[in-house]
Formats: sequence, C-alpha cells, structure tokens
Amino acid sequence: MSGRVKSRQGGSSAALEQATLSINERILKECHTLYTDSDKGLVRVAEEVGLNLLAPRKKITVILIGNHSAGKSSFINWYIEEHVQRTGVAIETQGFTFVTSGRKRESLTGNATLHLYPHFKPLQEIPGVVDYLNTEISTSKQKKFSLVTFVDTPGLVDGDMKYPFDVNESIEWLGELADLIFVFFDPIGQALCKRTLNLVEQLNIRHPERLRFYLSKADEAGTESDRQRVMMQIVQELCKRPGLNKTGFDMPTIYIPNPNKLVRCVNQIEDVCKDIEKTINQTIQNTLNTLEKDCEKIAQLVDKQIEDDNNAKSYNLRASGKGIMFTLLGLTIPFMLIINFAVSNASRELLASLVGDNGADMLRLYLSPVRQFWDLIPEESHLTTLLVLIGVSLVLLGLARWSTRLKPTLSRGQKRRLADHREFVQTTVKTKKKTLYQDYLQQSVAEHDL
Repeated sequence: MSGRVKSRQGGSSAALEQATLSINERILKECHTLYTDSDKGLVRVAEEVGLNLLAPRKKITVILIGNHSAGKSSFINWYIEEHVQRTGVAIETQGFTFVTSGRKRESLTGNATLHLYPHFKPLQEIPGVVDYLNTEISTSKQKKFSLVTFVDTPGLVDGDMKYPFDVNESIEWLGELADLIFVFFDPIGQALCKRTLNLVEQLNIRHPERLRFYLSKADEAGTESDRQRVMMQIVQELCKRPGLNKTGFDMPTIYIPNPNKLVRCVNQIEDVCKDIEKTINQTIQNTLNTLEKDCEKIAQLVDKQIEDDNNAKSYNLRASGKGIMFTLLGLTIPFMLIINFAVSNASRELLASLVGDNGADMLRLYLSPVRQFWDLIPEESHLTTLLVLIGVSLVLLGLARWSTRLKPTLSRGQKRRLADHREFVQTTVKTKKKTLYQDYLQQSVAEHDL
C-alpha cells in the first residue's frame, strides 16, 4: 500500500515538475530524452548501426573569465537574483564554480560536479583541477536561468601567482564546450592582465563567435571621459593581438544596478540577458535541426546495412554455387581414375554380377574416353600423369574452399530490428520533432501563420 502511495507521489511530483517547465525547457528536455532513453534512445539506436551520437544538453553553458574582482560572481548573483556566489574571495581559494538551477538548494564539490556534468569529465585529466571544482544548485527561476549553466572561473592575475592547476589549459578546454564566453574587464583593477589577454587570444583563434567583451563595474570608472579612456586602452591592447585587430570592436558598459546609487553611465546589462536568450533560442533551433539530421543519418545507415546484407546474401549464393562446382570437379577426377582402374582390371563376369549386364556395358561405354585417354599416355609417364591429375584435383578442391568463404549476414531478427529502428526514427521521432518545433514557433508566431 505504501509502495503505491509513493508511486503516486512520485508520479504526481514528476507531473507537477513537467507542468512548471517553460516551453523552451520542455523542448530541450524532451530532445535530450529522445537521445538518452534506455530502450529506444537515438544514442543507443545509432550505436547499433555504427554511428556515434552525442545527446544534446538541456542547458547552454556560459563561461565568465576576467581578472580578480572583475565582477563575474556579482553578475551571476544579479542574474539569478540570489546570493550563491561569494564576491571578493581571495584568489588563492578560488576554483571553477558551476552555477545551475535545480529542485533544491545544494552545493557539490569535486567528483560530484563531474558526475553532474559527464561531458566535462575529460577535465579531470588536468592534474589538480578536480579538487577545485564546485557546483552551486539554485532553485531560482529568474530570467532564463533554468536554461543556463554559468561557469565562474578563477580570477586571473599576473606575476608570481601560482595556481594549483593549469588554469589556462582548463579555461581553454572549457571554452571548447561553452556556448558563450563572457570576458569581463575591470576598469579599476588589472583590466590589462596579460594572462587574461593571452587567454582571450587563444579562445578567439578557436571560437571567435562565442566571445563577448564587457567593461564591467562601469559605474566605478569615474566620469564618462574616464570610461572612454579605459575602454580605448583595453581595445588598443586587444587589437595588438593577432586575430583581435578587427573593426567594429564592441564592448558594452555594464554594472550591477543599485537603486540607491545615482549613476549617469549607460548600463547595457540587459543586452547581456538578451544575448543569453538569443543563444538559447539558437540552441533550441540547432537541437531540433540536428535531431532531424540524426534521424536521416540513422535511416540511411539502416538502408545501407539492409542493402549490404542483401548483396552479401547474393554473393554467398553465387559463392556456394562456385564452391559446389569446384568440389564436384575436384572429386570427379580421382573418382573417374579409380572407377576406370577398377573396371579395366575387373572381369566381365565380376562386373555383371555386381551391376548386371546392362550396368557393365554402360560402365565400359562411359569410361571408354577415360580408358582411351589413359592408353594414349606412354606407360612410363603414367605415374607422372597420375600425380599431375591428383594435383589438379587438389587445386580444384582448394578453389572450392576459397570460393565458399561467405560474408556475414544478418539474422531475420536483426533485420527486423533494423527495420523497426528505421520506422521509429522516421515516424515517431520526426513527428515528435515537428510537434516540438511548432510549440517553439507558437511563442513568437501567430497560429494562422504556422
């Protein structure tokens, strides 16, 4: 009884959670489930046809980098409207902190973080970094936080500062998986930290489209002329780096709004939120498009495997026919020699007693060509000829064995399972993708336009 109660409670909580999801959350979650389902997930189906697929993530990843006290943690706290990240923490104790949404407030460390983010597991190959991984789970639903995972990175400084792990390699590796990389330049701190500039240069070489530059704490930069001067210095320094000397360099000024503080500086922090939302929308579209493409790849590979199986069966049939022919030829030569020898040396009466008069006459008639052939060969060459014929017979038997090397084929069950996979991805999954895409478009397009 208690089991049924728990089951109902579990089902009701799952239904409640599903009901509270936004449309975008539900779309990404259902796409992720289509890939990871234990029975008919696309990842598992693709493995059976020799294709490796990665399940799409349910959230985008935004990495924040910059010098110490550049305002990275403050921005995260402002975005989610909860104080989960300590600000102004000593550099020596700071590592990587993943800030994500969940059902309850919790803090995780080390391997627990890697367990939560399996796609980040290769990060553990960098010595020492695992001990400095943390995760802060918040229940906040503010802005688009439910679809975002922020990665707060260590404050970057120059000089003799030694990190307990290779911070540059770690950030570059995380940049490979990030959807957005925010670079915060502090106008009153070490905005031109060489370590920061070197990292930005490396990240720009690989993923320039993901980089966004911001002048953080712009309200503390003094007058408007002071801010312009600081921005010019930063831009000039960036443009000295190969690949960063591009025209139209954009660096919005942002700061954490404070209603009790009068600031005349233009605050473009809302543009950061719009950029995050734009990336979320693009990720949803890319995920849905990739879902359809993966279905097509699986269907094509299924068709190819079935076609290859049909070709293999046709080949095996022809190979079996060749094998039988070579086997018969290989056995016929010694068989005919033995029969000819037996018939030639047996008396007429003995043959008649064994196979009858008609049979004896037939044997002598059919074997006459063999006997004539053998009579044409000089007696001193009989042994050589016999060895040659035996050799030919062995060659024919060898050809028979070689030609009957069959290709592997699918069983009926395997072929039926492949056909089921094809039907599943072409009907069920594609229909689901179409429904999800319509749900996504209904947020911004009138129903009569769909």
